[in-house]
Amino acid sequence: MKKILWFRRDLRVEDSMLLAQNGEVLPIFIFDKYILDSLPHEDRRVDFIFNAVMKLKSDLKKIGLNLAIFYGKPEEIFEYLKNEGYHEVYASIDYDAYARERDAKIAHILTFHPLHDTYIFEPNEILKKDGTPYLVFTPYYHACQAVYTKFHALSYIKGEQTLASFNYDYILSFKDNTYVALAISLENIGFTSLRVTYHEPRKVLQALHLKMDNYAVQRDFLALDATSHLSIHLRFGTLSIRHILRYLTQLKREGKQTEPFFRQLVFRDFYAYLLFHFPSLASKNYKYDMPVRMEETYFQAFCTAQTGYPLIDAAITELLKTGLMHNRARMITGSFFTKHLRLPWQDGEAFFAKHLLDYDASANILSWQWCAGTGIDPQPYFRIFNPYTQSKKFDANAMYIKRWLPFLKEVPSQILHNEQKVLNLNIAGYPKPIVTHENARKTFLALCQR
Repeated sequence: MKKILWFRRDLRVEDSMLLAQNGEVLPIFIFDKYILDSLPHEDRRVDFIFNAVMKLKSDLKKIGLNLAIFYGKPEEIFEYLKNEGYHEVYASIDYDAYARERDAKIAHILTFHPLHDTYIFEPNEILKKDGTPYLVFTPYYHACQAVYTKFHALSYIKGEQTLASFNYDYILSFKDNTYVALAISLENIGFTSLRVTYHEPRKVLQALHLKMDNYAVQRDFLALDATSHLSIHLRFGTLSIRHILRYLTQLKREGKQTEPFFRQLVFRDFYAYLLFHFPSLASKNYKYDMPVRMEETYFQAFCTAQTGYPLIDAAITELLKTGLMHNRARMITGSFFTKHLRLPWQDGEAFFAKHLLDYDASANILSWQWCAGTGIDPQPYFRIFNPYTQSKKFDANAMYIKRWLPFLKEVPSQILHNEQKVLNLNIAGYPKPIVTHENARKTFLALCQR
């Protein structure tokens, strides 16, 4: 029986569960209209995905396979493939609401085989003794440590396969159950090439060797190149999570301190796990309702890096210019958005979703709920980051701030870390802080205690 291998968050040939399947196979990728129609024509993620798909297609050719590329609504495409004699589809599953709804529809058209290829653990693998999911990270982490074995890091090798006969030279564009063959280009699916730059996955992995011993401490310092740069590759599967785990095992044998980084990988699992077990978290608070206001001028100031807080504006500028943001900066900006400005975390999450190159629904949603203090295992509502003390601690020389806000390059760092001195700054085109820290903090806490 012919098998469809549906590549989604696993855009690679190495260590691929999809390619471990035997038999006559049709590898495919779908540019999903439901997703693409909501995006601007210049979108970094689409550019990245398109180039990753082109590389995947080239790599598949080297092993005697090829990639059929489709553009349309998944259910229409699979109805077409069913009529072409395909009855089984294999795909790595995801846990966000759209992915689960989409896969349920496809399972009514063809036999759907879900593969757990994106995370270390399956969502029902780590449960409490009473069969319910963990709600706090630390006990979840200890449970993961207890069950983790080398089998979670197994390498998958290519099966014995033949390639199904198909037209692989075009994008098959579907509309109203008919298709048109288009030349393979970004423009033919309505997007502009942006030539997105990113760290090549193997080089990123090799660089971990130098970063690992100091990772736990240095990863929080904004101006240092101390983070892994793996988030985008984990998001789109251009490098397998198991490959990373095996590399960590190698580094551990060499005496490297790998546990802090492994903990971060498990944290990534934890957020996907929570979204799987509690899908309403995608838009609703779990326990608490924080005081919010719909203040459009504050929202626009945040989204355009015009809050008057140097660290906040530097972080947003990094996001707008690169599609990335340092993780410590994400925490600080999330806290500022929800507690200083008292804006709904859902709006901040949507703003990040629009711009993050490494956007992952579970990680983004749960991180925003953590910042707001509304989710499962949240940051306490009374913990409010002070952007000035955070920049002083993690960007003492203001190198990160000045990298992204070069018009502040002549301002001494000690001024940028001091609110009163920032209030007295006069920089042409740069606003005064839109709120003051202490007033915002006291107001937020007073409203929470009502």
